[in-house]
Amino acid sequence: QVQVVESGGGLVEAGGSLRLSCTASGLTFDGYAMGWFRQAPGKGREGVSCIRWSGRNTYYADSVKGRFTISRDNAKNTLYLQMNSLNPEDTAMYYCAAGTAWRPAACLTSDFVYWGQGTQVTVSS
Repeated sequence: QVQVVESGGGLVEAGGSLRLSCTASGLTFDGYAMGWFRQAPGKGREGVSCIRWSGRNTYYADSVKGRFTISRDNAKNTLYLQMNSLNPEDTAMYYCAAGTAWRPAACLTSDFVYWGQGTQVTVSS
């Protein structure tokens, strides 16, 4: 049984930082692309950042480029998202997912098959 579990969300002031973590079990972790997605109230789920199985290729949405850094530790079956210079527009539920396809120019929810329950990130102004 595949399990994907996120952690590290919370409340932070604008300009602050958070580090999200995601552990996946029940799958061959280094055989999957991994991604972070977010969904704000009343909005659709958007791809924030994705990383290829090897960790050598990454994608970032324009809205987070230069502020967020995705990384993975295949030995620990863990995915990370370092989020710096947070602003209120980053407030959302953040989801981790494992996917079977890699695209250099997009993170598409349709490419990801295993999803966590999400961790809430709230940025106060």
